[in-house]
Amino acid sequence: MDTTPDPRRWWGLAAIGLAQLMVVLDMTIVNIALPTAQADLGISDADRQWVITAYTLAFGGLLLLGGRLGDVFGRKNTMIIGLSGFALASAFGGFSQSLTMLLVARALQGVFAALLAPAALSMLNITFTEPKERARALGVYGAIAGGGAAIGLILGGALTQYVDWRWTLMVNVPIAVVAVIGTALFLHDRRTPGIRTRLDIPGAVLASSGLLAIVFALSEAEQHGWSSGLVLGMLGLGAILMVAFVLVERRTPHALLPLHLLRERNRVGALLAVGLTQIGMFGVFLFLTYYLQGVQGYSPLRTGVAFLPMVLGMMTGAVGISARLLPRVGPRRLMVPGTLLGAGALAFLTQIEVGSSYWLHVLPGLVVLGLGMGMTFMPSMATVTGGVRGTDAGVVSATLNTTQQVGGSVGIALLNTIAATATANWIVDTGASAPAEMAQAAVHGFTTAMWVSVGAVLLASLAAGLLVTMRPAAGGDAHVASEAAEREAAIASSGEAISGGDLAAAPAFADGEPHPGGSRG
Repeated sequence: MDTTPDPRRWWGLAAIGLAQLMVVLDMTIVNIALPTAQADLGISDADRQWVITAYTLAFGGLLLLGGRLGDVFGRKNTMIIGLSGFALASAFGGFSQSLTMLLVARALQGVFAALLAPAALSMLNITFTEPKERARALGVYGAIAGGGAAIGLILGGALTQYVDWRWTLMVNVPIAVVAVIGTALFLHDRRTPGIRTRLDIPGAVLASSGLLAIVFALSEAEQHGWSSGLVLGMLGLGAILMVAFVLVERRTPHALLPLHLLRERNRVGALLAVGLTQIGMFGVFLFLTYYLQGVQGYSPLRTGVAFLPMVLGMMTGAVGISARLLPRVGPRRLMVPGTLLGAGALAFLTQIEVGSSYWLHVLPGLVVLGLGMGMTFMPSMATVTGGVRGTDAGVVSATLNTTQQVGGSVGIALLNTIAATATANWIVDTGASAPAEMAQAAVHGFTTAMWVSVGAVLLASLAAGLLVTMRPAAGGDAHVASEAAEREAAIASSGEAISGGDLAAAPAFADGEPHPGGSRG
C-alpha cells in the first residue's frame, strides 16, 4: 500500500477548513440577524428561540448518528452530501416567507451539519497521518474555526444592515460550492480498521425525539403555564423516551452511545460542566443581541462588533491560559476558576438597565465571561477525550459536541420562556404601555433569565469540583501532555471538538484511577 503523503493534502485542508467555517459561522451569523428576521416575518417573542434551537437541536441530536454514517458510507461521500445539503437548506431558508419555512430550513441545516462536521474532522485525521503534520493541520483547523465565530458576528451584522438578513443564510451557498469542489479534487477516503459500522437507528430516533419533546415543553410553558397538561405531558414523554434510549443503548451491541464511556467520573464531570455552561453562553448571546439592538438602538453591524471582546476573551482563556497551565495544574484547577469567573460575569450582566453604558456595564462582563468559558471548555475537552481507545475516539468527541448543542438547545428554550414570562408579568403588574416602559419590561425579562444562567454555571463549577479528580501529568508525560493540550486548545478556541475518526493523542494525566474510557488502544 502506498503511504506517500498526497502533495495536494494542504489544498484538501482548505476544503475542510471551509466546511468547518460554514458550520461555525451559522452558530453566530443568524443570531445577529434574528431581531430583523423576527420583525420581517412577524415571529413572536415566545417563538423566536426556535430559529436558534431548530439548528442546534437537529445538529446535536443527530451528531452521533452522523459520525456513524460517515463510517458506513465513507467520510468523503458524507462530507460532500453534508455540504450540498447544507447549501440547499441555506438557500431555502433565505427565501423563507414564514416562520415555518425558516424553521424547516434551520432544522435541515442542523441535519446536514451533523453529517458534515464529523466527516470533515475525520478527513483531516486520515489525510494528515504524520503526528507533526497533523498537529499543524489541527492548529490551522482550530484557527479557522475559532475565527469563524468572529467572522459570523461581523458578516452577520454587515449583511443584515447593508444587504438583507436573508443573506446570512444564503452566504453558505458559495462557500459550500467551493468546499465541494475542493473535497472532490483534493481529498481521498480510506477505511479505518476496527470502527463499528452498524447503525443504531432506534437509539437515534429515541434520543432526538426525547430531546425535542423536552425542548418543546420548555418553549410552550410561557404560553400555557408550567402546570398545563401539554407542558407536563411533553416533559413526561421526553423523560420516557430518554429512559428508553438508555435501555436500548444498554442492550445494543452497536450502540450510538456506548454507556461504558459514561462510567468514569472525570468524563461525566467534564460533560456536565460543558452542558451547563452552554446555558450561560447561549442565553447571554440571545438576550444581549436583543438588548443592544432593541433597547440600545445598535445597528446589526455594531452589535456584531460589540460581541468580539467575548470571542477574544474565550480564545485567550483557551490558548493563552489553559493550554499552557493544563499539563502543570490539571483540569480541575482551571475548570473551577473558569466557571466561577463565568458565573461572576453573568451576575455582573444582570445589573444592566435601559440606559446602561456598553463600556461600563456590558464590555467588562463579556470579556470576563469569554475568559472564563475559554478556561472551562479547553480542559473539559481534554478531560472528556483523554485516554479513550481508538475505536471510541470518534464517538467520545461527538458526545462532547452533542452535549454542547443539547445544553444550548435546552438552555435557550428554558431561558427564553423565563424571560418572556418575566416580561409579561412585569407589564401586567405595572400596567406598562409607553415605549420606555416596554423597554424596561424587556430588560427585566433578560436579567431575570440571566440569573438562571448564573445558577447553571455555578452548578457546572460544583460538578467540576466534585467529579473531576485528574492530577497533572508527571515526569516524562508532561511534554506529551503539553503538546496535546495545545492541539486541544486549537479546537477548543472554536467551541467545537467533534470527530468521526481517531483523535490526535490526548493529554496524559495522573489520577490514581483508570484513565477515562479504559485502557489506551
